[in-house]
Amino acid sequence: MNSVLASYDSQFTALHERIDRLVARLSHEDLLWRPAEGEWSIVECLEHLNAAWKVLPKLDGKIGEARDRNLVGTGPFSEPWLGRLYIRLIEPPARIKVKSPRQYRPRLDPPPAEVVPRVLQLQKELGARVRSADGLDVGAIRMSSPISRRFKMTLGQWFAFLAAHERRHLWQAERVKGKLGVQS
Repeated sequence: MNSVLASYDSQFTALHERIDRLVARLSHEDLLWRPAEGEWSIVECLEHLNAAWKVLPKLDGKIGEARDRNLVGTGPFSEPWLGRLYIRLIEPPARIKVKSPRQYRPRLDPPPAEVVPRVLQLQKELGARVRSADGLDVGAIRMSSPISRRFKMTLGQWFAFLAAHERRHLWQAERVKGKLGVQS
């Protein structure tokens, strides 16, 4: 696997481990606790990440389409400036607060026993998509945002964005855990 994709794959593995550490030894109540009115609980942060399940079919389609079109490459890959900027802005710590679109907001008090295994599995699925893109020119494959069809990034940037978005909301959840006063 080329070094760019290997980096994305290792990021999703690290995110899986980080989520596991985050929720270890937390009670059901701890996971649902909100630090203030209008703020998300730990499990709501994780539930928001589960919205990425909606992106997996689109990733699969773009990867399959690129294989059919023989869009192969080993890098370096194209990284348009707007995508780079967007990824940089999404990385934690959050410098700009953006309200999530309604369809990506978490349910109120989602069941931790459902949310946690699902978000852990999501990290494995995202890593699998990265590995399935091995050998493709991930800088030549463009994919639009599920929020705005006009905004497009390369497939490689989508992997980077998804990892950055996961880190952002894990950072948010870790801050909630810190306010809860539970030690890792």
